[in-house]
Amino acid sequence: MKKWKQIAFVCLFVSAFLVGGYAIPTFAQETEPMIRIGVVPEAESIKLKADGPFDVVDQQTGDVLFSGAGEEVIVTLGSAAQIQSYYRLQVAFTSSQAYLDDWLARAHAENYPTYVEDYNGGYRLYLGEFPTDAAFNVRTAFKEEVVSKGLAAPDAFWKIVTTADGERQLSVTMNGEVKTTANPVRLLAATGHVYINGTPYRGAAEVGFNSAGTLAGINELNIEHYLYGVVPRELPPVPYSEVEAQKAQAVAARTYALSNMGKRSADGYDLLPTTSDQVYGGFSAEHPISTDAVNGTKGIVATYDGRLITAVFHSTSGGFTANNEDVWNSEATPYLRATHVAQKGNSLKYVPALDVYKKTGNSESLRKVKKGDFEAGWSKYYRWNFEWTAEEISRVVSSYFNTDVGVVQEINVTERSSSGRAAVIEFVTENGTFYEYKDRIRWALQYIDANGKPAVLLSTLFIIEPVHNSATNEVSGFKVEGGGWGHGVGMSQVGAVGMAEAGYDFTVILKHFYKGIELETRY
Repeated sequence: MKKWKQIAFVCLFVSAFLVGGYAIPTFAQETEPMIRIGVVPEAESIKLKADGPFDVVDQQTGDVLFSGAGEEVIVTLGSAAQIQSYYRLQVAFTSSQAYLDDWLARAHAENYPTYVEDYNGGYRLYLGEFPTDAAFNVRTAFKEEVVSKGLAAPDAFWKIVTTADGERQLSVTMNGEVKTTANPVRLLAATGHVYINGTPYRGAAEVGFNSAGTLAGINELNIEHYLYGVVPRELPPVPYSEVEAQKAQAVAARTYALSNMGKRSADGYDLLPTTSDQVYGGFSAEHPISTDAVNGTKGIVATYDGRLITAVFHSTSGGFTANNEDVWNSEATPYLRATHVAQKGNSLKYVPALDVYKKTGNSESLRKVKKGDFEAGWSKYYRWNFEWTAEEISRVVSSYFNTDVGVVQEINVTERSSSGRAAVIEFVTENGTFYEYKDRIRWALQYIDANGKPAVLLSTLFIIEPVHNSATNEVSGFKVEGGGWGHGVGMSQVGAVGMAEAGYDFTVILKHFYKGIELETRY
């Protein structure tokens, strides 16, 4: 009997069950995977708590630092660490040690400051070290210089990188008593529920060091419980209550999580709780409809050639999704192909030509839409429009490029992808011509929301034209007509809702958006 148990623990048992008429292979395993979420990715102080009894444990030694029942525990970065922030130019990502060594040798030969960050099994490469108040023209001159020397590409971008030098130490305080350790600490609660900076989560709470040397607040829990807090944030069950769409979201989110385990291991966790990975709201975000969808698809994942896919998704495609290489600087992925999207009342209608945006007359003005209203109806941002005054577009472009561009004379989409999305945009101004590429265009061409604040343009599926003064015929601003919300790659969440309303089950929905995939049960 004992020998049988040992064999059962390490072996996989393959079976199958039917979902929507499809046989989904089952690969049973002993336990569900655990996942670590960096719910507070960077901080100098983090608060931990539990409603009932808990222990705060040194992760390396196993020593119990504190025991309590409802008290607040404060973890701070030791005073020996020196916090520094600089503008650095991110020039590349590589997993090749030979490339890294060659690039470092060439950069050091030119006496440029370098910074290398471990990331997702490879390295992010940075050049330069500028104060956070460094002028844009100074940083632009540096970028042009290193591009001319072959140390960076034109799409290199500036990023503020914060690091902590010196001896790293945690100070843990409860009820006025302070204990120090050089190791991560974990709060384990008898209830199985913890708080990190006031937000409740299932599982355990941990505070450790990120790659920059500052603190990271980490929630570790089993992956199905993690999905309880992801699915309702990524596809809110009110108003998107269609069960099959919720199930499709659950499978996509599970697949994304499992395929990206260890993605941010250099920072001590797997994923972020934001749109950089998947939005995760913890225990307070959970909803019965979403939880049922997670439970009803337990362990089911999407694969291509036997491997987990990168199941990216977005809110609304505008009628047609995008090839991944048209949005990001990445190699073409066979299952992330542009495709038409199901729409409410007409499940397989092909995307209309871009010029239809000018003719429909029923698009939503972004200037009238307050933040959060988009959740009220899924078709609201299928078509949208916006108009900038000359002064507004000058402020938007000047802010993005961190320089006074003066009058914006022309805005031209000089290249489009096969799905109709803008791939290269050109801003012709009185103080120079500026360019942006692919999905970054949404950040360069921000609109002014109903609160008077700039917001990222909803998608790159748009046309833009000048507005002329009727009396002088001079350019008085610009107007845009567009469709969709998000990057446009992979599954359209609103499209999934439309397909579910039309009677499609989650297996059909997933295979429509991710081409050539199979569905398997991994545990």
